[in-house]
Amino acid sequence: MDFLFSSIFIWQKKSKRMKLKVGIALSGGGARGIAHIGVLAALGKYGIHPEVVSGTSMGAIVGVLYAAGYQPAEILNIVKERKVHKIISWGLPSSGLLDLDKVEELLREHIPVDDFSSLKRTFHCAVTNLNSGQIELVSCGKLIDFVLASASIPIVFEPRIIDGQTYVDGGLLNNLPVEPLVDETDLIIGVHVNHNEAMKEVAGMKTIAERCFRLAIGRNVVDKFDLCDFVIDPPKVRQFNTFDFARADEIYQIGFDETENRILEFFDQLDLEQVMAEKKRRQLPK
Repeated sequence: MDFLFSSIFIWQKKSKRMKLKVGIALSGGGARGIAHIGVLAALGKYGIHPEVVSGTSMGAIVGVLYAAGYQPAEILNIVKERKVHKIISWGLPSSGLLDLDKVEELLREHIPVDDFSSLKRTFHCAVTNLNSGQIELVSCGKLIDFVLASASIPIVFEPRIIDGQTYVDGGLLNNLPVEPLVDETDLIIGVHVNHNEAMKEVAGMKTIAERCFRLAIGRNVVDKFDLCDFVIDPPKVRQFNTFDFARADEIYQIGFDETENRILEFFDQLDLEQVMAEKKRRQLPK
């Protein structure tokens, strides 16, 4: 433990001297995204407070609340007290089985100024534009519509129409949006909560559908890990499904424990001088 705090002290001293900016990318994952809150709490415990946040789907919801200045404990309370698993409403099946009207109410209550510029941290939101077939990383203008669009899992949730364009879950094309962090930050932490491993049994329509979706979007994440300086991908979250919001405490704890168990690895593996050299190399004109 003494060695851990010694490593933290050295890292904090160097990072302040070098003015390092930390960025964090938060993946989608439905209720599994509550693990992001635990990750942020554990990082904060050891003096790591990301200044730039990028997120998609549930990662966008957690990310925007964090960027708005809420502490991880406050974000967890918002999820639990408002019973997110009960405020998702059933709608007509024409374009989505569920709607996010009450989630919108929750966001507007906690983020009264509907603009990216009102946030205390820089925030990038990944959304999929169904009209163009392209991923968009939004960081200015109206905020809440894009966060809700980012969380609109196709078929499950109503898509969002913004300026005449139809948007759905950013995770469909980019489930770990690290790209905006490459030029804006010195250190990138990627948090992925859709850990995919072999399953002994895949049975039932719901399990099969979720397994297919997770495997499909998992393919767009692999290359993103290489852009991160540190990746947190807790295996234990795989036991939870997309709508396990009632198990928020368990999921939060998995994110916290995974991060705390690996925090020494984070401090130990980072060569700050090398990070800054790489940062300068990236900024050289091509």
